[in-house]
Amino acid sequence: MFRKDSMSNYPQNRQQKSPFFKREWFSAILFLSPTMSIFLVFIIFPVFFSFYLSFHRWNMFSSQRAFIGLANYAQLLHSEEFWRVLTNTLIYTLVTVPLSMAVALAVALMLNRKIIGKKLLRTAYFTPVIVSSVAAAVIWRWVFDPSFGLLNHILGLIGLPSINWLNDSRAAMAAIIIMGVWKSLGFNMVLYLAGLQGIPDHYYEAAEMDGAKSWTKFWYITLPLLAPTTFFIMIMSVISSFQVFDVVFVLTQGGPLGATKVLVYYLYENAFKFFNMGFASATAYVLFAIVFALTLLQVRYMKSKFHYTM
Repeated sequence: MFRKDSMSNYPQNRQQKSPFFKREWFSAILFLSPTMSIFLVFIIFPVFFSFYLSFHRWNMFSSQRAFIGLANYAQLLHSEEFWRVLTNTLIYTLVTVPLSMAVALAVALMLNRKIIGKKLLRTAYFTPVIVSSVAAAVIWRWVFDPSFGLLNHILGLIGLPSINWLNDSRAAMAAIIIMGVWKSLGFNMVLYLAGLQGIPDHYYEAAEMDGAKSWTKFWYITLPLLAPTTFFIMIMSVISSFQVFDVVFVLTQGGPLGATKVLVYYLYENAFKFFNMGFASATAYVLFAIVFALTLLQVRYMKSKFHYTM
């Protein structure tokens, strides 16, 4: 219960404290202003400006922008190159995402046990995540070198012929996928490790009392209880796969013969090689629509299958 005298003094106390609250509010705005300025200038403004440009024809060097309505979107959807690039992106995503998730889960299961050097191995597997993608791609360019590359040397040791990884249209996408799996392995592994360590031990103890074997425990206990982690990793991996650019730019630049040209590299070419900013902006929003639709489908599927409240 509040006392009457304290309630009667509340407005007066609030008025007395108001200068302090005003100073505190001003200080908060002052400290937030650098971050908010960067956010507005480099994120919010480009988002709306690129949407505006998608309805115009502009070469970035002219002050005039001609309004052409939906012509950029119509040109994009009728472009054979766009559909070929989209197919390449889908191939990369459909192979990289499940493969990286499967490998990451296998490594997480191994590192969740009591083994010698577990902390060192966890650090080693996570290292690719913190390495710059460009620096890593330069290293992998040497690994894929057809003459003195490490990968072809290993193939030679086991009696297999050398492969021209980056200059063969059939092998170039495989090279991009290999590096994509390597780069995302550590991040997915850490998430799976967190999910595994969150599973209570008494589930496994009860299963062992019933005589369940390792595969049975994995299939009926581990996998179902890892569903939220798997769902999160899947969404993040799909989004990341559709945004792949730096690896393609350093290793193949979309070649050979467009075999590794993906959506973001296609966008980059139109924007900064051909200076067709309106068409590139339309490509960016089509990419956003595809990623948004795929994410929405995944969320609905997981909700219907696992009955989670999203």
